[in-house]
Formats: sequence, structure tokens, C-alpha cells
Amino acid sequence: MKLDIGMKTNILLGIFVGALIAANLIGLKIAEFGIFQASVGILLFPILFLITDVIEEVHGKKKAHEFVIIGFITLIIVLVVTVIAVILPFAERSLVKDEYTTIFSTTIRIFIASITAFLIAQFHDVWAFNFWRKKTKGRYLWLRNNLSTIVSQFLDTTIFMFIAFYNISPKFNVEYIFTLIIPYWLVKVLFAILDTPFCYLGVRWLSGSKLNIKKKSN
Repeated sequence: MKLDIGMKTNILLGIFVGALIAANLIGLKIAEFGIFQASVGILLFPILFLITDVIEEVHGKKKAHEFVIIGFITLIIVLVVTVIAVILPFAERSLVKDEYTTIFSTTIRIFIASITAFLIAQFHDVWAFNFWRKKTKGRYLWLRNNLSTIVSQFLDTTIFMFIAFYNISPKFNVEYIFTLIIPYWLVKVLFAILDTPFCYLGVRWLSGSKLNIKKKSN
């Protein structure tokens, strides 16, 4: 079955929302990545910025904003359901009561941090991508993709870290939070650079052409 641009766009929207929810659900685990430690959610967040850049390149700023708003609404729904699930009393036959409450109560603060960081960073990414597209007259996709994503990832990491972890214990002061922010951000910068070929492939796949796309600034 040949996919038209509408179906391809819907597929990217599904991946976008799925990656967003998954990153928040699994993000509590800190894993060893050889030379650094990081939340496993770091594997998924670069996908979000990549998809919005691809969508904006092909469809324009308005459609990219729609992706962000849909993602935001989805996170709000997940947050509300999570809060309700934690508040509801356990039945006698429930298992892992304490573990469930501990994990999902922590997840509530993480979700709030993630929602706030996601919304601000993604709107900045869409704005910055459009800004650099105008400056470059629609050329240098690799430059626009990286400039917008690198700054947006810094905003995302900084906002998330402060809301999620600031003052959870005396250790988590401003100085310590920034010692967490910088390594995370640098890893995200590396991922942003490495995903540049996928941005070109994504644009080509979605548009069905070799980047012969009518540039949009809406």
C-alpha cells in the first residue's frame, strides 16, 4: 500500500505521541551508557525534536504547532489519570501497593516538570527553526535542524531539572542542578548532531521528493 503524505504525517504524529509518553513513563530509571549515566528517557526525547523539524520543513510552522499542542494535551490527560490512579484506594487483592504509590507519586512531579519543559522547549524549537529558515532562505537544513534543536534541548533540560529535582534534598541546590544539566545537555547535543541524516531522510520520505519542497513560513 502506497502511503500518501497525510498518512505519513499521521504515522509521525503517532510516533511523536508514543515517544513522548514512553519517555515520561520510563524516565525514572538511570542507566549506565558506558562513559556516562542518564535517564533512559534520553533515548526518546531527540525523536521529538527531530519529528517537529521534519514536520515544519514539509508542512510549515502551523502543523508543527499542532503536533506540540496534541502532545501537550496527551501529557495532561496522562497526568490527570495518574493522579487519580494514585489517589484511589487499593483493593485488598492489589499487589505491590507501596511500590506502585512510590513510583507513580514520584512520576507526578516528573510529569509536571516534563510537561512544562516540553511545551516551552518545543515551541521555541518551532520558532527557532522557522527563524533560521528565513535567515538561510530555506537552505542548509542541517544548520537549521541543529541550531534550533541544540538551544531548545538546553531549555528543555534546564526547565525539567529545576522543576523535577530542585530542593528535593539539601544536595539539590542550584549549583548541583547545573552539574546535572550540562552533561545531559551535551549528550543531547551529540544526539542532535547524529540525527541530522535522519532529518534529511525524514523530510524526503514525508514529502516524497528530494527536498524539492515549497518552503512555508506560516
